[in-house]
Amino acid sequence: MRKVLGTALLMVSFTCVLAVPFSDAFVFTETRSDNPAIHYIRQTEEDRFVIRYTHSIHLTDVIETYEVTDDSRIRLLRMEYEDLAIGMPGHAEEGETFTAEDGRYTLEYENRVLDSFVLFVADIDTDLEFLCGGRSYDLKKLLERGSSYRFESRKLSLLELLKGVNMNGR
Repeated sequence: MRKVLGTALLMVSFTCVLAVPFSDAFVFTETRSDNPAIHYIRQTEEDRFVIRYTHSIHLTDVIETYEVTDDSRIRLLRMEYEDLAIGMPGHAEEGETFTAEDGRYTLEYENRVLDSFVLFVADIDTDLEFLCGGRSYDLKKLLERGSSYRFESRKLSLLELLKGVNMNGR
C-alpha cells in the first residue's frame, strides 16, 4: 500500500512540475488551427524587442519597438517608417507624438499596452525580423508563411517548452 501511495504521490508531483509555468518567453501560437502549435523565443533580461518588416505595398522598412511590462504585457513604444502610403499613419492621435525628420516618420506612443496581437506571416518575399537580446530571428524562415500567430509574452511550463518549437536554436 505504501509503495502504491508513494508512486502515486511521485507521479502527481512530477505532473505538477511539468505543468507549472516558470520560463518567460515570447510566444507565437497558430490562430487558425484546431491543434495550434506554439513557437517560442525564451526571453533574456532585455525587456525591449523590435519587429522590423518590409511593408508589402511600398516596400520600405517599418520598425516597431516594444517593451515587456512588469506584468508581462506588451507596450508599443514607437514606429519608424519612410513612406506615408497605404497603411501608415500620417498624424498623431491622442496619446501619440508624430514627427517627420530627414524623410523618416516616427510615431511614439505614451501608453499603448496590449495583452497580445496577431502577426500575419505573408507568403511574399519581404523581410519579417524579430530582434531581441542582441539576436535576430527571421520569422519568414521560422514560422509558416501564410499563417497567423497570436504573439504574447508569458511564462511557459516545462511541458509547453518540450512540446513547442524552440526558435532560439539552443
